[in-house]
Parts: sequence; C-alpha cells; structure tokens
Amino acid sequence: MKAPRHFLQFKDLSREEIDYVFARAKWIKDKFKAYETYHPLFDRTLVMIFEKASTRTRLSFEAGMFQLGGSAIYLNTRDSQLGRGEPVEDAAQVISRMSDVVMIRTFEQTIVERFAANSRVPVINGLTNEFHPCQILADIYTWIERNGSIQGKTVAWIGDTNNMCNTWLQAAELLDFKVHVSSPKGYEVDIAKANIAGTAHFEQFADPMDAARGAHIITTDVWTSMGFEAENEARLRDFADYQVDADMMRVASADALFMHCLPAHRGEEVTAEVIDGPQSVVWEEAENRLHAQKALLEFLVVGRKD
Repeated sequence: MKAPRHFLQFKDLSREEIDYVFARAKWIKDKFKAYETYHPLFDRTLVMIFEKASTRTRLSFEAGMFQLGGSAIYLNTRDSQLGRGEPVEDAAQVISRMSDVVMIRTFEQTIVERFAANSRVPVINGLTNEFHPCQILADIYTWIERNGSIQGKTVAWIGDTNNMCNTWLQAAELLDFKVHVSSPKGYEVDIAKANIAGTAHFEQFADPMDAARGAHIITTDVWTSMGFEAENEARLRDFADYQVDADMMRVASADALFMHCLPAHRGEEVTAEVIDGPQSVVWEEAENRLHAQKALLEFLVVGRKD
C-alpha cells in the first residue's frame, strides 16, 4: 500500500505542491461561488478529532468535506476511547481503517506525529501548540487572491511567538518571503521549536513599530493561546506594548493588509479600529479556510488533478 501524504507542518509539502494547492483553491472556490457541483471526494469520509475547542476549524472542514461530496465525522476526545487512555497508536490503526482522511486538533505536536506514523490514510494538523499549517495556508492564499505572489514580501508578526508565528516562519523559508517578528523579552523565536533552517528569512525586533515599518502584512494573535490560560495575567502585562493599532498600520506599506486567525480580543492584541477597518481581511481569511482546505483535502486524498 502506498504511504499516505500528511500535512502536519507547513513544510511537509514542497513549494511546487503548495503552489498547486493554491491554484486548486482558486478553481474550487470559483466553482463554489458559481453554484457548480464538484464532488471529487464522493463516498469518502473525513474523521475530525478534537481535543481543543474550535469554531472555524470544525466548520471549514465539515462543510468543506460535504461540499466535495464526502462526509465528516466529529470525534471529541472527551466522548471517545482516546479520552479514556487508549494509545494514540491504537486509535490511529482503527480510525484509519474506517476512513479516508483524518484531521486532528490537539495540544502537543507529538500526538499528531504518533497518529500519522500509524495511520493508513492522510493526517492533517488542525492545530497544535507548535504549528497551525491550515491557517497559514488560508492566510497566504488570501494575500495571493488580492495581490499575487507573496515571494519577496514582508510579513510583520507582532506578539507571542506561538504556533502561528512558527508556521509563518516555515512558510517564509518555503515560499521565499521575510518575517519581521516583534515580541517581548523572553518570548523570542525558538528556531528549534519552529523547525526552521536559520535566520535567513526572519528578523527579530524589540520595537513593534520597527517590525511593522514597510511590511505588506501585519498579523497577530491573542496574547494567551489555548493551554496557556494560567499565564494570562503575566501575558497581559508583558504584551501591553505589542498592540496592533492605527499608528502601526500607518508605518506599514500603504497597501498593507491586517490579518488575524480569530477569535480576536479587541482592545488587547488589536484595536477595534484596525480589525474592523478597511485594511483588515480577517473575514476573507476565515472564509478561505474553507476553500484552501478543500484543495488540501482533494490533493491528499485523490492526488493531483492536472
């Protein structure tokens, strides 16, 4: 049996494969907007395993699989044997024999890696503490849809160097753009954790205004991600000077876009003026989770459609 392809980190696909997925996302989205039926995954089943709460991930994968002609099954670890101590390896053996593709949203990256190592079907990382590749796939597709290639552009990441930041850094190496990272002392980029080659495609800035200067995308995330709630009070203090506001957008490129993976905390990591303003594309980003993931599902399950 041919070994399945997985999408556990952004770098799991080659640049040529990522470009193909972007092209398919446009084609699939155009058909969807024209109300044209397209069912390449007819009679195929996606199993969605959730250990972390979700809105956009569940909705986009479940709706997307249905729109491609297949079906989706929701499993929460609280309501399955995974929540009662069944080994990840055993669950992977069983679930992958009853489905065609699996998406997992969990805490440690090692969980999705262990599952994938024992799976007979493709496994997709729907979010872990370390990476969020499906979100960055949608974010970059949103840029491409509006402005073309992201190669040579600059993305300013303001705030916590979390799973989103790590994935932007991987994408920058793969697609040849630059990331300006600005975070408080003690929250700097961990190259090993981000699993990147080095510093050629990113630069760290103590002052977020310096990071934003001339950038084509300004992006951020909540200061306290899921699983770090115990640190919330300290993080509110540490990140107080790392809010994306109108002044920051003004020093960016004139046509800069503001992005956020959502949910957002207005008045913390971003002001309402920015996230609800004319440069914000957060709703387009959210919608494009659907279309980018449909292209990814098609590629992983049935292969290229050239």
